[in-house]
Amino acid sequence: MIAPNRRPRLRALPINKMIPNMVTLLALAAGLTSIRYGLRGEFERAVVAIILAGILDGMDGRIARMLRGTTKFGAELDSLSDFLSFGVAPAMLLYLWTMNDAGGAGWALVLLFATCSALRLARFNTMLGDPEPPAWSRNYFVGVPAPAAAFLGLLPMMLSFQLGDSFFGEPAVVAVFMVGVGLLMVSRMPTYSFKRVHVPRKAALPIMIVVGLLAAFLVTNPWTTLSVIGLVYLATIPLAWRSYHRLKAKSRLAEAEEAAEAADGPAPAAADGEEPADGDLDRPPPSRS
Repeated sequence: MIAPNRRPRLRALPINKMIPNMVTLLALAAGLTSIRYGLRGEFERAVVAIILAGILDGMDGRIARMLRGTTKFGAELDSLSDFLSFGVAPAMLLYLWTMNDAGGAGWALVLLFATCSALRLARFNTMLGDPEPPAWSRNYFVGVPAPAAAFLGLLPMMLSFQLGDSFFGEPAVVAVFMVGVGLLMVSRMPTYSFKRVHVPRKAALPIMIVVGLLAAFLVTNPWTTLSVIGLVYLATIPLAWRSYHRLKAKSRLAEAEEAAEAADGPAPAAADGEEPADGDLDRPPPSRS
């Protein structure tokens, strides 16, 4: 008697592959929670929730690599979480805060910001299968990443917490930020990734002191500190563009020099009794030791 076909049992999933996905789900929950705070008018808590989502988003990939738990499922889940937390959530907060006063134009800008975020994430996913980029370009992103874009888009709101919304709460001002950040997301503008920055030993102690001061300012005056961080990041974008193209030019020059050296390699010596080739008539005979 033939035994009936049985469905294969699901194999046990190692815990090291589950932990990064758990962190990603926490980031997704933080993004959703920010929308809830926005609906209740608690915009400061909403911004904190998005910042928390950004911190968790920066942790999940590193945890996955550290635990060797990188999976295709985790990469897809991370993209979906990023779209909601850094594309939909900040756009909704800005609409609930001030862009609803602009009517249909305000909603159109919300759609533009979210669409640019989706396009940026889709482009990033398609680039995962590309050949390994040159070593000199690995410290740069193509366009502004989604977490940084959410932070920059919310910059007028954070400035208004400290300086008032008489200026930064104007729909026209917020619209400029939304359009500019949206275009930066889908642009080819190189931006620093800060993933492969090596700190010299002499600079380690001063940097630790700066980090300690930054933590103190975050506790005592958080919104001004976060706003300054956002403005400093904006200032690094033209610097990144300049350094990227300088390194690119040096790389092309080095490749051209290598190609020229390969093309002008030494010609083979003629055997005894043979006439040199026509191309070697104007070259001196090879020296003999």
